[in-house]
Amino acid sequence: MAVGISLDKLASAVANEGGIGVIGTAGIGMIAGGNRRNFEQASIEGLKRIIRRAREKTSGILGVNIMVALTNYEDMVVTAIKEKIDVIISGAGLPLDLPSFLSKGSKTKLIPIVSSLRAAQLIFKRWLKRHNYIPDAFVVEGPKAGGHLGYSLEQLTDPDFSLESTIPQVRDFTEKIKREYGKEVPVIAAGGICSSDDVKRVFSLGATGIQVGTPFIATEECDADIKFKEMIVNAKKEDIVIIKSPVGLPGRAVRNKFIEDVESGKKKPFKCPFHCIKTCNFREAPYCIAEALLNASKGNFENGFAFIGAEGYKINKISTVKEVIENLFKGIQ
Repeated sequence: MAVGISLDKLASAVANEGGIGVIGTAGIGMIAGGNRRNFEQASIEGLKRIIRRAREKTSGILGVNIMVALTNYEDMVVTAIKEKIDVIISGAGLPLDLPSFLSKGSKTKLIPIVSSLRAAQLIFKRWLKRHNYIPDAFVVEGPKAGGHLGYSLEQLTDPDFSLESTIPQVRDFTEKIKREYGKEVPVIAAGGICSSDDVKRVFSLGATGIQVGTPFIATEECDADIKFKEMIVNAKKEDIVIIKSPVGLPGRAVRNKFIEDVESGKKKPFKCPFHCIKTCNFREAPYCIAEALLNASKGNFENGFAFIGAEGYKINKISTVKEVIENLFKGIQ
């Protein structure tokens, strides 16, 4: 949902409907900063600008998603806290020292993204021991999510790594935290959630909240170009593929000519313009993931592609944020 997909328009619209509107920070300097030659400073200024624009449109809850793998991770965290963002959600690596950035009197909540019980336990132990801080929630992201995935190719289809397996484990752990430390730590399910049936299923497993991406792309309020939204709406099940990303992780995307050219070896190593992801091996990578995602967000699919969740093929029209939320919670009290 980053690199031009969820910015101030989408985040504020979700917040206005009672959800947590989340701004994707990856690549934000390319979109809202305006100075490509100084990516770090452009990212800081861009994040400030987007948060402030979102604040002008809503009095609801706003968050930011900040990937640990970003080379400017600290800049993004510090900037978000200074801008008094309500929530920081952090994954793509273990945010082991995220609480260290909180300033005195800060009210920003911290939510790590995990894919296993072990990751949740490691973060909890580190945060409590070094920072005397207990996570405000855990996002448990399963292998059906869109974009970069915190799993190996084998784990994507292994039942032991499914939400059905992981959510109850993490929920049992948070119940233990509540008993021993007196703090309620909600479990938020993510990955492949597109309908009220999906919501009922993850709630029955022990989740008390959901994080949703792909369904919000196909909305009028989404910040992406109409061509990007149409790519999601028109995607069939067989179009959704797992790719090998330059950042060293598998990713779930909509197959198009760009991806096919990469797979056939037509793309060649390039000069890295941003140095935005720590794990990107740009000397051997066949394309710049940041440029590809930025191009796609602007509707340029000759030079980019769209990330999508595993259930994204079920989306068949462009709707509104309000309609998406109503659909997700239909029949749920």
